[in-house]
Parts: sequence; C-alpha cells; structure tokens
Amino acid sequence: MRKNIISLILTGSLLLSGCSLVTLETNPKPTAAEETQITEETTTVKETEASVTETTTAAVETTVTEETKTSETEPVETVPEVTSVPVTPKTTGKVVILATGGTIAGVGDAGKSAGYRPGTLTAEDLISAVPQLAEVAQIEAIQVCNVNSDDITAEVWIELANKINELARDPDVRGFVITHGTDTMEETAYFLNLTVKTDKPVVITGSMRPSTSISADGPMNLYESVCVAASNDAIGKGVLVVFSDLIYTARSVTKTSTYDVMAISARENGACGVVRDGEVFIYEGTTKRHTSKSEFDVSSLKTLPKVSVIYFSVDMDPEILKYAAEHSDGLVIAGAGAGEFSEGYIEVIKKLKIPVVISSRIGDGIIIPDNLLVEGTIAADNLPPQKAAVLLRLALTETTDAAKIQDMFFEY
Repeated sequence: MRKNIISLILTGSLLLSGCSLVTLETNPKPTAAEETQITEETTTVKETEASVTETTTAAVETTVTEETKTSETEPVETVPEVTSVPVTPKTTGKVVILATGGTIAGVGDAGKSAGYRPGTLTAEDLISAVPQLAEVAQIEAIQVCNVNSDDITAEVWIELANKINELARDPDVRGFVITHGTDTMEETAYFLNLTVKTDKPVVITGSMRPSTSISADGPMNLYESVCVAASNDAIGKGVLVVFSDLIYTARSVTKTSTYDVMAISARENGACGVVRDGEVFIYEGTTKRHTSKSEFDVSSLKTLPKVSVIYFSVDMDPEILKYAAEHSDGLVIAGAGAGEFSEGYIEVIKKLKIPVVISSRIGDGIIIPDNLLVEGTIAADNLPPQKAAVLLRLALTETTDAAKIQDMFFEY
C-alpha cells in the first residue's frame, strides 16, 4: 500500500513538470523472450572481442617480423671515433713556471680556507689543474722549493734570480711565472725586480685560499699570470704581480689583508693593469730603475748581508737596537707616523756604526730627508719597512756609505 502511494506521488510530480514518465522498479524479473535476447547479445559481444584479439595479435607479429627483417638487411650506423686534437697555443715560445710553495700549493680539509698545509702540491699538480694553460703558451715547470713563504730565504731569492737569468737567454722562452705564498710575495717580487737581467716578463702570483677550499682562487691567478707572462705588452715592465684580475708593479705591491681574496694591493699607487678573459691590458709602469737597468748583480753571491727590521711602539726598550746592531749589517726602523720614535731611540741610533734606514709602520706615505730625526740616517722614500730591508741588503753588497745608499733609495 505504502509503495503504491509513493509511486503515485512520483508519477504526478513528473506529469506536472512536463517530463516523460519513467517507471522506477527494483530488479524487475525479465520475461522468457528478454532472456533469450540477452543471451544472444552476450554471445555476439564475446565473438567480437575474440576477433579483435586475433587481429591485434596478427598485426603485432607482422610488425615485429618486418622490423627484424629490416635490421637484418640494413647496415647498422656506427658512431665515428673521437680523436683528440692537439691544442695550439695562442703564442709561440714557452712560459716557465717556477714553483716555491705557499697557499696556492696548500692542501687542507675540504671546503675550509684555514688550517691547511702550505707547500704541498707540486708545480705539475698546479699546472694539471688548469688545462687552459696549454691554450696560452707551451709550459715548462720547475720546482725550486715547496715551503710556506715565511720560510723563503736569501738563498732561495738568489737561486730564483740566477735561474731566471740563465733561462732568459733561451730565445724560446717568452716569460716566467713564480708561484709563491702571499705573506712575503712582495719582498720576493721586489728582490727579483732589482736582480733579474732580462726585459722578458717575470710575473709572481699566489692565492689566498688553498686548493681544497670552496672557490679556490689559485687556478685563475695562475692562468692570468701565464697570460701576462706570454704578453708582449708586459715586456720591459719589470717584475709584475698578478692577483684577482689585477696587475701590479713589484715596487708598489703589498699585502693588505689576512683573509680577503683581494688581499694583494698597491694602496695609493694602484694597479697598473688588468686581465679580462685572458686579454692583458697594461696602462701604466714604474719610472724607477729595475731588472736589466739595475746595477745589482747576485750571480756570484751565496747569501746577502743581514738586515733587521725594528718596529717602534710606545715604551719600546732602546736596548733592542743595540742587540740588533750587533747581529746585523744594517737596520730598518719602522717608525711611527713619518718615521718617528722616542728620545731613547734617538740617543742609541746616534751611536750606531751601521747604516740605518727610516721607514714608517703606517704602510702609506713617504719619508723624505727633512723627516729624519737623526743625521746620517737614510730616508726610505715610500718603501715600507720590509721592502726597505730588501733594497738595503742589496745596497750593502756594494757600499756602506749612507749618502750613496740614500741615492739608491731615490733611484730604485
């Protein structure tokens, strides 16, 4: 009864809305005729599926057979062997790399820039890390030593100068690159600037990060140094230092930071050129005597006269001057300001019997004779104490006369 009422309600609703009547019944039982029709339709579907399966199988087999035949009859295309083409350098002749150690040859914990062991990699290791060098010039490697640059000695300097002078006579040699620690790089550069007897380019470089650090700067510095050493524009410019894309003269260059990759600078004198993508641009040069025009000859020397650098500060005991003078052939005073120091220092220096050069601990500026507090001492011009010591050591190979040494400081 309830079912019939629901059916009547649905029927009326559909008629009022203009819809055709659809009878909703749950699982109505088919008649005998309907069952026969369903059976026949099912059989037809199964036959059709079987036919499709057979057709698809045949098509696949035919395709595989045709592909197999094609592969058997057609020749297989072979990939030609790749042969290495020798790299032709941009310039003729060779650049000699003389390795001395330093951070550029340092090895430490992966990724770290401190706590490494300097002077570990060889010259060959450094060269193999920069295959692009072969595109610039022929490369020859010489391992002079492999030390922290704080262990560089006068004997190493003399060996370097003599080796360069010897090799420079070879017409096939275009130039030289010395890999070196940055701590004393400026001193070695200035020494060679005063003692090598060739106009061929001599370039010094190094790095602030060891080879195992993140973004090591050594490979790029080495590459750019070889570019400069192979460049005609660098001929006759004296010894140069190449670092972080910039070129400096040996007399002006100095180290200005303990960690910065731009630690090599020239302060108020600035860089004399740049390197961009292997191209060398030199805009300026020094007016001071150097290299082939220098008077200093170390070819027959085994070592150099000893010079001590004394750093003045408040309350420094003047007695240290006496001790240093007893163990040195000359002194350099790193004075405050424009080369100044205490009355106690003045009294001791007046009594010394060896040449005394007055420089400044500041790092910039110039010391002229009018600044001198003690008569007979020597003004360092704008050389910092460490470079004043280099020039004084060479000057002492020729004279101990203060006036003559003063002329040398103005000339070199």
